[in-house]
Amino acid sequence: MIISLSSIKSPSLPGPVAFVVSLLVMFCSSLFCGGEIHAQGNLLITPRRAVFEGNQRTIDLNLANTGTDTATYAISIVQIRMTEEGAFETITEPDPGQRFADRYIRYFPRSVTLGPKEAQVVKVQLTGGREMEPGEYRSHFYFRAVPNATPLGEVNPARDTSGISVVLTPVFGITIPVIIRVGQPNTNVTITDLSLDVSGGTMPVLNMVFRRTGNMSVYGDLAIDHISPQGTTTRVGIANGLAVYTPNALRRFRMNLNPIPGVDFTTGRLRVTYSAPSDMRPQQYAEAELTIR
Repeated sequence: MIISLSSIKSPSLPGPVAFVVSLLVMFCSSLFCGGEIHAQGNLLITPRRAVFEGNQRTIDLNLANTGTDTATYAISIVQIRMTEEGAFETITEPDPGQRFADRYIRYFPRSVTLGPKEAQVVKVQLTGGREMEPGEYRSHFYFRAVPNATPLGEVNPARDTSGISVVLTPVFGITIPVIIRVGQPNTNVTITDLSLDVSGGTMPVLNMVFRRTGNMSVYGDLAIDHISPQGTTTRVGIANGLAVYTPNALRRFRMNLNPIPGVDFTTGRLRVTYSAPSDMRPQQYAEAELTIR
């Protein structure tokens, strides 16, 4: 998709000037993916996380193009930190207590071209792990869509050369974490600082803080239940794929609750349950309750 902004006049610039701006949009499956498959645009990737633990040495990443056009994706590795608010920032040096995984993995191919409804496997292999110290190592695979080049011989449409022409070319991409876990995990997570905000209108907002300790990150699904004074339990919120990555000790989280008819958010209790994803073995990580007054 190309968005063209033309005829932007600038009297201080003599002669025609053209700028081409590429916009890079990166999405972290660890925050927003709620299903088995992570999707952006017409690219589907499964699994949503590549996690090496125990004796596992290889992982297959399955890529599929669900669109009607052929698409090419370049595959690389980037380093990312998570902020206390759950946002992601690209970095080049690890934070204190953070270890990158890229030097211990290799993958093939480095780019894929997928026709409509076509799929391909990317092989990921763990290498040289004997010298690794116990703990968790994390990097992120970045699947960047390569924009289609203008075909040879195609003539660009006539432009107004009296001003500045700006062409915005969004370049879509997906990131998924690749994690190596060495040794026995001793991670623990608690949920604290619960508060309910109903001042913003009809959409109540629940605030909370995840506090993580131990040597590994934690990743799971969040469920919010309202319990009325009469004991009626109603599911009012779900957030899947919620992570607290090392080395972070806490993550602040705000969640909109569903204004379900018959649920009174001025009374009763809210129960917050953080559990392993449904595709893993059943395990509850943490639970907390807020009495509404």
